[in-house]
Formats: sequence, structure tokens, C-alpha cells
Amino acid sequence: MTGSNEFKLNQPPEDGISSVKFSPNTSQFLLVCSWDTSVRLYDVPANSMRLKYQHTGAVLDCAFYDPTHAWSGGLDHQLKTHDLNTDQENLVGTHDAPIRCVEYCPEPEKVYTLSVSGDRLIVGTAGHRVLVWVLRNMGYVQQRRESSLKYQTRCIRAFPNKQGYVLSSIEGRVAVEYLDPSPEVQKKKYAFKCGSDGFVNIWDPFNKKRLCQFHRYLTSIASLAFSNDGTTLAIASSYMYEMDDTEHPEDGIFIRQVTDAETKPKST
Repeated sequence: MTGSNEFKLNQPPEDGISSVKFSPNTSQFLLVCSWDTSVRLYDVPANSMRLKYQHTGAVLDCAFYDPTHAWSGGLDHQLKTHDLNTDQENLVGTHDAPIRCVEYCPEPEKVYTLSVSGDRLIVGTAGHRVLVWVLRNMGYVQQRRESSLKYQTRCIRAFPNKQGYVLSSIEGRVAVEYLDPSPEVQKKKYAFKCGSDGFVNIWDPFNKKRLCQFHRYLTSIASLAFSNDGTTLAIASSYMYEMDDTEHPEDGIFIRQVTDAETKPKST
């Protein structure tokens, strides 16, 4: 059940949702890519699909290059850029293997995920490695770190305050990490369990407290994205085949207007 502060987007993808990304400067536009081979641009306030373009295979990730251009890649090994105003696309290049992660920034070795915050680029690669660059000087890696989680990295997202990042792995654990290498700061890092249970939890990472939990969605949460001003959350509820190929609830994208009570720590 959705409340008065949440609604489901019309014309969702017809197969599993792989990623949702808000425009870099507004909460009006949302990119959604899917295993149905489509990339869709939604006008969120109007609850309408503005544009759709196709790949020849499942699309695993997408990203805004700027407010009017998108990148996308997936199982067809192709990296495309698409003009969202003219509905024209260009093939940027073709890889030897599927494209799993797309962001507008330089990429190093085999990458599973990456995140940009300010002048920091944080990249999760094969072998449990986490690499940190300063974007104004990409000539060397500022930090080489090992993931504190046992299994392969799935997703990294940087804190807006640039102090650290959150890292998740394929076994359903989440680690809160800090960039300051001093032993005193490193003592603050921790990890917790977060499985494919259909719940969205909002955490205060610095105080190690869960602030709220939304209602349970019908299937797993495949992807999340906050708008640039932090007031709107896009929630992709999409079966991720954790129980193999079986009957599952319909995939859906939900738009939630979050409140201060849900996202801000309570004052003491």
C-alpha cells in the first residue's frame, strides 16, 4: 500500500529494473534502465514517460552526462549516449564483455561500481579492492583499500559530506567506511546486514542508527536514488532472481516524497 506521499510511476519497464538515476540538477527527470532492453526517461511530477530508447540486450546501468544527455550500457556490450531533447543516439564504443556500471567519469580497471562526490572518485573493483582518486589529479591513486566485506562488492555510494562512503556486497551486507586513514577515524567504521526483504531503511550512518523503515514492497529493492535536493526518493522494486527463475510480483518504480522525520536524526 502506498501513502499520500508516495505514488507508482506509470508505464514501468516490462522486465527487471536494473537502475534508477535522477537528473543531476532536478528531481523532475528520472532515468530508468531495465532487462527489457529499454532506457526510459520519466517526467516525475507529471507521472509520464517522456522518452524511451532501446539496446539489443538487457541494460544494466545508465547515467546522466548532463541534463539533456544520457549514457547507457548492458549485455549487448555497447556504450551508448542519447540526446534526450532530439531523441538521437550515438554508439560510443563496444566492449568485449557486458557493461555493468556507467557513470560520467574516468574509469580504471575492471569495475563493479563507482561513485563521485565532490572531487573524489571512489571505485569498487574486482578482488575486493576500493580505489580512491582526486579528480583534479587522476595521475595516481590516492588510496588503495580492501573491502571490509567478505564477498564481491555490489554498490558504492559516497557521502555528500565527502567523509566516507557506503559499500554493499552480493551477500547482503552493508559497510560504512571513512576516507580519513587515521586509526582514530577508522575505528568508527562498521557493517550490518541488509537482505533482499523488500524493505527500504533510512540510516543515520554517523550515529549507527536506523531512522525509519518504509512499508514492505512486493519484491526486492533493486535500486534507489535520491533527487539532488534530497526531497524525493525513487524506489525500484524488482525481483533480482535471488530464488532463481520463478513466479514473482510485478516490478514497479515508486516515487516517495520523504519527510524530515524520515531522514533527519532526532535532536537530543
